[in-house]
Amino acid sequence: MAKTLLRSVGLFGAGMIAATLAPAIGAVDVGTYKELDQFMSVFERVRADYVDKVDDRTLIKGAIDGMLASLDPHSAYLDARDRQNMRTQTQGSYGGLGLSVTMEDGAVKIMTSQEDTPAAKAGLKTGDYITHLDGKLLYGGSLDEAVDQMRGKPGTRISLTVVRPGRDKPFDVSLTREVIQLKPVKWEVKNEVGIININTFVNSNTGDSVRAAIAGVQKSLGHDPLGYVIDLRSNPGGLLDQAIDVADIFLDRGEIVSQRGREKGDIERRYATATPTDLAHGLPIIVLVDAGSASAAEIVAGALQDQKRALVMGERSFGKGSVQTVLELSDDTALKLTTARYYTPSGRSVQEGGIKPDIIVPQLSDADYKARPRLREADLRRHLINEAKVDDKILEDDGKPDPRFQLTADGLKKQGIDDFQLDYAIKTIARMSQPPLRTALAGAKRGAK
Repeated sequence: MAKTLLRSVGLFGAGMIAATLAPAIGAVDVGTYKELDQFMSVFERVRADYVDKVDDRTLIKGAIDGMLASLDPHSAYLDARDRQNMRTQTQGSYGGLGLSVTMEDGAVKIMTSQEDTPAAKAGLKTGDYITHLDGKLLYGGSLDEAVDQMRGKPGTRISLTVVRPGRDKPFDVSLTREVIQLKPVKWEVKNEVGIININTFVNSNTGDSVRAAIAGVQKSLGHDPLGYVIDLRSNPGGLLDQAIDVADIFLDRGEIVSQRGREKGDIERRYATATPTDLAHGLPIIVLVDAGSASAAEIVAGALQDQKRALVMGERSFGKGSVQTVLELSDDTALKLTTARYYTPSGRSVQEGGIKPDIIVPQLSDADYKARPRLREADLRRHLINEAKVDDKILEDDGKPDPRFQLTADGLKKQGIDDFQLDYAIKTIARMSQPPLRTALAGAKRGAK
């Protein structure tokens, strides 16, 4: 059984291992036998001579983890604990802070903080480093250990020491754990504009939740809105089929995404279905993205951008253009393996380069936005290379200062604007909904088909 995402082992000699694997992996080179002999030699010496006795299962898992880590940042071995975490992310809820974290050079680094969680309410940002939990140093420990400490019974408190690039000193944040409900979609209406915030694609009902959001917007107004803002900021991705389903909601024809594997002819294309047609009824759409928009979020943004169905606004996205397949190994273990790259309808790979917005809009509401580092796929060790050789310097070049974006966070706050990107998108939708501009946009869309 395999699902697209975006332990007991006996001791054998190297020859027996190779003979066992040969039917599955094809002809085994003589050099491979020698390498397997070398592996078994190291394995036996560690078992016999290491200063502390080490469990065989620990050594073998470490070897598997090391093999997969040498490939790319997204391939991994999933043991029973990892599988349970994956089920929690896709189906349930847990007591915690609402953080997505990674390990970088022995330090815990924040990737995203989920909206409406203790972490987001406390202002924790992408690129922040967590150095201590309740005063205890985290450096040198494992990511699993750090995650276990941050999760816990709702209502209990925990103190985080945070290092933020651009600030002179670390600072402490005291948080109260809450039940983190994995709600993939929220919606609201502002100034006659429907705002659909998609937080994640890990839930198998994300597409249905977006349909319900559109119906909710229309019902609350009693008529169609001026247009829609699809907010994909800080959305780390998830299931490929849900990304395709969401893009299909706003398209009535055309390609959504293609997957391309190792072999030249290994290409799978996915298209919009003819029925039902665009549920947004052709109204203007703006998709908001930032450096935290990754994977499935980039598939949706790229499809709507290439099909001229939406304007993409915000900052360049994360740049994860690879597909992972979960391959079941046993009842409680699996292999998450990178099996393909994905491409937008126009043939673009977003790997490394990400989705470049049609209109670049900085988040002026964030006082630290200029100094805050943007963690992207290209910053990860052993990331897959974009075969198109994207020039990051060009993508990052903001050119001359834009006179539209000179306001400060304090100045915006005085105007009652706490999210500049969203406010800018709403006002743009209002301008796009004016009859002359709508006629021009409709003509441009027809000409692009």
